[in-house]
Amino acid sequence: MLLCSKFNLVCEDSWKLDLFQSSVNAGFFIGSVNIGYIADRFGRKFCLLTTILANVVCGILLVFVPSYLWIVIFRFLQGLVSKGCWTAGYILVTEVVGPQYRRTVGILYQAAFSVGLLVFDAIAYAIPHWRWLQLTVTLPCCFLMLYYWCLPESPRWLISQGKTDKAKKIVNDIAKKNQKKMPSCFEVSLDIKFEDEDSGKQSPSLIDLVRTPQMRKNTFILMYNWFTSSILYQGLIMHMGLMGGNIYLDFLYSALVEFPAAFIIIVTIDRIGRRYPWAAANLVAGAACLATALIPEDLHWLKLIAACLGRMGITIAFEMVCFVNTELYPTYIRNLGVMVCSALCDIGGIAVPFIVYRLVEIWHELPLIVFTVLGLIAGGLVLFLPETKGRVLPETVEDVENFHR
Repeated sequence: MLLCSKFNLVCEDSWKLDLFQSSVNAGFFIGSVNIGYIADRFGRKFCLLTTILANVVCGILLVFVPSYLWIVIFRFLQGLVSKGCWTAGYILVTEVVGPQYRRTVGILYQAAFSVGLLVFDAIAYAIPHWRWLQLTVTLPCCFLMLYYWCLPESPRWLISQGKTDKAKKIVNDIAKKNQKKMPSCFEVSLDIKFEDEDSGKQSPSLIDLVRTPQMRKNTFILMYNWFTSSILYQGLIMHMGLMGGNIYLDFLYSALVEFPAAFIIIVTIDRIGRRYPWAAANLVAGAACLATALIPEDLHWLKLIAACLGRMGITIAFEMVCFVNTELYPTYIRNLGVMVCSALCDIGGIAVPFIVYRLVEIWHELPLIVFTVLGLIAGGLVLFLPETKGRVLPETVEDVENFHR
């Protein structure tokens, strides 16, 4: 609100607030490809440190910008590096730990995002002025540059680049700290070289994502679910700020439900599987949005509960699409498949401010009706995907085509 009054983003200029919200997602969309190349070419650690530094610089410059145009520019630049920073860190932690711990580490990594939401809510309550708030949340990121001295490079990436000696030293240090025996360097190298050879049998191509019937179906359903997850997740947060209650308490309650969402994933993903919990999460999110729209305004507490259930459902769906996306593509095209499908998440992020803030002018609950339709369709489409629980990751397109068999 302070940003609106400062730059007069009201009446005929209210669309500029939508553009402000969309600029960071536009940066996500463009930066994800380039940052991904940097991480593969120059290493996970280098990519992580450079994106952290760029994020800090842009965040500090945002505090001193004199005009709306410069705010949009620096928000776009922050988006350009922020998603790459998150992705580089995610790849690094999953490549450092053993295979049996990767799923748990991935969930905990995303749970840290939920903790950050709670901390941010408290800071925003204490510091309502946007410039001081921006400075307060940016400066602590400077300490992340200490990763330079304490964070190891991914041994798997080093071996893939032929830097076996450095990888051996890092693995040896990790083994000592964990009081374990270091695995045979030959076995580690052989394991990764084997994967590289498999992925090198075919050159990845965008055509491969839609060339065969099962691959085509998987691609379109995953793209739609990435898009829907982004729309509902960000849209519920934005719409909650328009519900008329205490914005800080409402945000706090909705952020708290992300922790049981992570617990539900951990409990169900290896017991029930991926498909049914994922479909149920989308259906719950869609139904909760409909309930939120239909509950009268004077029952704010009930409206808030329904919105929180929707937030929990879409959080589960969002994390599930991350897991399943990697499990439905063969090795040689897995990174490309995830990159292309997750790009729809950024497109959804660009569109959602316009969906929320423009449709609410027609009818306050209309965005929730749109969320309902998107969520219910997403839940139905998930049921057309194959179950990947207990399946070996596919190595070829033929493996994907034979998944149902």
